Amino acid sequence: MIPSDNDTDNHTETDAAVTVDDARPSLRTGASIVAGYLPQLGLGPGVYRMFNGRGDVLYVGKARSLKKRVQTYAHPQRLPIRLQRMVSETASMEFVTTHTEVEALLLESNLIKQLRPRYNILLRDDKSFPDILIRGDHDFPQIVKHRGARTRPGEYFGPYASAGAVNRTLTALQKAFLLRNCSDNIFSTRSRPCLQYQIKRCSAPCVGKVSEQDYAASVDQAKSFLTGNSQAVQKDLAAQMETAAEALDFERAASLRDRIRAMASVQTHQDINVEGVSDADIVALQTEGGQTCVQVFFFRGGRNNGTRSYFPSHDKDQEPSAILAAFLGQFYDGRVPPKEILVNIEPDEADLLAEAFCIRADRKVTILMPQRGGKRQLIAHALDNAREALGRRMSESATQRRLLDGLAEKLGLENQLERVEVYDNSHTGGTNAIGGMIVAGPEGFMKNAYRKFNIKTAVKTAEDGEGSSAGDDYAMMREVLTRRFNRAMKEDPDRDRGQWPDLVIVDGGKGQLSSAQDVFAELGIDDVALLGVAKGPEREAGRERFHQPDKQSFLLPPRDPVLYFVQRLRDEAHRFAIGTHRQKRAKGFGASPLDEVPGIGAKRKKALLLRFGSARAVSRAGLKDLEAVEGISSAVAKKIYDHFQQS
Repeated sequence: MIPSDNDTDNHTETDAAVTVDDARPSLRTGASIVAGYLPQLGLGPGVYRMFNGRGDVLYVGKARSLKKRVQTYAHPQRLPIRLQRMVSETASMEFVTTHTEVEALLLESNLIKQLRPRYNILLRDDKSFPDILIRGDHDFPQIVKHRGARTRPGEYFGPYASAGAVNRTLTALQKAFLLRNCSDNIFSTRSRPCLQYQIKRCSAPCVGKVSEQDYAASVDQAKSFLTGNSQAVQKDLAAQMETAAEALDFERAASLRDRIRAMASVQTHQDINVEGVSDADIVALQTEGGQTCVQVFFFRGGRNNGTRSYFPSHDKDQEPSAILAAFLGQFYDGRVPPKEILVNIEPDEADLLAEAFCIRADRKVTILMPQRGGKRQLIAHALDNAREALGRRMSESATQRRLLDGLAEKLGLENQLERVEVYDNSHTGGTNAIGGMIVAGPEGFMKNAYRKFNIKTAVKTAEDGEGSSAGDDYAMMREVLTRRFNRAMKEDPDRDRGQWPDLVIVDGGKGQLSSAQDVFAELGIDDVALLGVAKGPEREAGRERFHQPDKQSFLLPPRDPVLYFVQRLRDEAHRFAIGTHRQKRAKGFGASPLDEVPGIGAKRKKALLLRFGSARAVSRAGLKDLEAVEGISSAVAKKIYDHFQQS
């Protein structure tokens, strides 16, 4: 029985579950389940979700009329094979009614990004873009790279396609406008100019080398430059340079000349001269062989802020217009669209998308498919980049597939390898121990599936003096694999969510392989292949020895492509593990035992260190000695004393 709708301010949500008598997916059963919801649905807009028997979301869709859209699934013989398969897996549905179709579109995009349903077109690479932030909460504003939600006070300029693009622009802006990039804490404690001042990238407002008024003028110039008024700023600086030269102030004239050159370096690489294009995203889609590349160019303030390639996941029979519409909806979910979005093909429901983007940006946003002129040339350039990127990816995918098949053949595996996990550990004498897991598949490294493990039990054993260092390494590997596959058995017991590997590679020889075998035997896993890769004599690359359970170890020929492939997998695992370990170790260097004492902030910590000289001396101090420290009350002193005594 389907519950009645509950009205809310913005939409109405109906949750329902239907019991399926036959546990096996059936098209007739799925269609009857869908048809059971029709009497309760209205003709208004909304969003629907389809679930399988385990509660996994299969599909998220929006509709102008929920009843009419859902009715199409109740007659699956008219649907393509992909949707028939989806209906056959459907065990329940949920509905959210909205006031308008635009609201439904916005909600659909958000839910797809959040839930990542199996049968939707998915934007797989959804990393945030960096911005340039000129802060607005300080008398001498800081210019800094910013990533994430725009919650800090100030003005944001971007997005930029990559961290490299924003870093190059920041460097040029510092040279041109001499704005500080240091934190407020460093700014407030400086007594003399830092290196940035010496290399002419900052005007040293921290020590009064520039007045607040002059610094504010530089900030205004930087903002004007970033919003596209670069010519006016350059003319102003050029006039100041001439005035300084006429007054024989050659040092100031030379400084202004260097600032103009810095601005010109940005313009040379970024400025465009296409009439009518100031703030726009250029989006070109290329489809070939069932795969798609979407190339996006970012133009802000008349400058090219870089480009990025996307490869959305979709079924091979999807139309390019549907793929582009789904891409745009997810791409701009959580992002503010520019004034113009230029595309090479018209997306489905372009007018509806544009209306949704207007609501999101709180201003007019247009989606255009230019046919001539400079805008058309920009689209053609982006399309060329999309073709090249897709060609490279297809070539790499084909090569990766051959290498995976070659590895399976060398190991005598019957099934194709779709997911390979590689494990490596990194630590310094047993401290800050980290386990790293990297994942590779037919399309290369799957970085969103990488995992790190903060190793605990094995490190504790080492600290207690049990076992040798080699034994500790084996214990670390056992802990990592136990945690990894315990979680997999809980979250994906039926092994149909893509969380289980076909092959596990451990960095090490027979000992590490034996640790992995022990874990698999304890957990009852007998259908995941294992491989240990031991380094050659004197760690010589090319002489790695391969170890498999119950088989003779072997070497591969020095120039075998499969050997290079395994080396690349192992090196990536090593890079990831040691990089994560170094980050943890670096954090540890800046940590203090005093940070763990509740109620001890920066001022009290400083007072204690000034009095006793070190955190260790504080931990050994008596209660009376602690009470004698300025700013430390009797209650706080007792708290500090008890903390270290209990430790």
